[in-house]
Amino acid sequence: MRRRAFLGLGSAVLAASALGGWKLVSHGEQPLLVSARDDADGNHYAVGYRLDGSKVFATQVKERCHDVVPHPTLPMAVFVGRRPSRESYLIDTRDGRLLQTLASPADRHFYGHGVFHKDGEWFYSTDNDTRDAGRGVLGVYRWQDGQLQRVAEHSTHGIGPHQLLWMPDGETLVVANGGIRTEADSRVMMNLNAMEPSLVLMRRDGSLISKEQLPEQMNSVRHLAVASDGTVVSGQQYEGEPTDVVPLLAIKRPGQPFQHFPLGDAQRQMMNQYTASLAVHSELRLLALTAPRGNRFFIWDLDSTELLLDTPLADCAGVGATQNGFVVTSGQGRCRLYDCRHGSISAEALALPAGLWDNHLRLA
Repeated sequence: MRRRAFLGLGSAVLAASALGGWKLVSHGEQPLLVSARDDADGNHYAVGYRLDGSKVFATQVKERCHDVVPHPTLPMAVFVGRRPSRESYLIDTRDGRLLQTLASPADRHFYGHGVFHKDGEWFYSTDNDTRDAGRGVLGVYRWQDGQLQRVAEHSTHGIGPHQLLWMPDGETLVVANGGIRTEADSRVMMNLNAMEPSLVLMRRDGSLISKEQLPEQMNSVRHLAVASDGTVVSGQQYEGEPTDVVPLLAIKRPGQPFQHFPLGDAQRQMMNQYTASLAVHSELRLLALTAPRGNRFFIWDLDSTELLLDTPLADCAGVGATQNGFVVTSGQGRCRLYDCRHGSISAEALALPAGLWDNHLRLA
């Protein structure tokens, strides 16, 4: 997966100095897969593996993590605490050394996702304001004195924010506000009859650009993928009746409203009202989605919306785009690589540990 090779010269020098003289990353031929993973005893780990199965690190952490956010150029990543965690972890991706434990403020908790700004100096996380349960907060951190320090926060203009990503300009954020209120240290949903899910575009100074909603009030907007042309795809988790007919994918193409992505009825039913991780391959114009409750993995043509792959995959978890296609982890089975370059899609099992992977992965 392509990564920026350089920061702006001034920022790069400052960042390298703050990191004790670390050099800019040379990623080599084989990407590093970073993800959260448990062991059979329920212990939580931040892990990094090469795709050939070689382990780079497995660092035990106190709280379960969800998404992972690699730094744009330096060998570190934030493993973001899973809702309603009060800790996230900054890890050295060369050897797994714990560089910093990020503790949420007393009246906040993490919602599982974050992003680094392209200059590497700023980090943003989605948080819950527990004084006003569910009010979405964007935590703003700055790299200062060798640490990520919380310096500000902004509203996410919604309730229960989950994933956030950058639009192609690198300055506009897209935020999936799940619409569900939860209290401190709880995953209990308080407002199922009054949910307010939304897709928000906002500037990183906190100002709102747009806020859009789907017709289904109980269709929680959760996870995102963004293509290089600015197409945004969102995966939903439906909190209503299991028998309700509800589309679980939505798309916002440039200049168009946020609307349902066409789904075949068979695929919708197999998702069991729940989607997990999404990835877009911008070069191949493909969209991939994991549906762990239905044990299915899907790939579509992003432009024509044609379904290209619908395959069983036990408790499929995270998905990430590689040069050739997609890597997918599994909570119960083997990790797989799907090669999408040659018309038909082929799959091969990877020599990575099987099972117990969390719902997200990143390739650094």
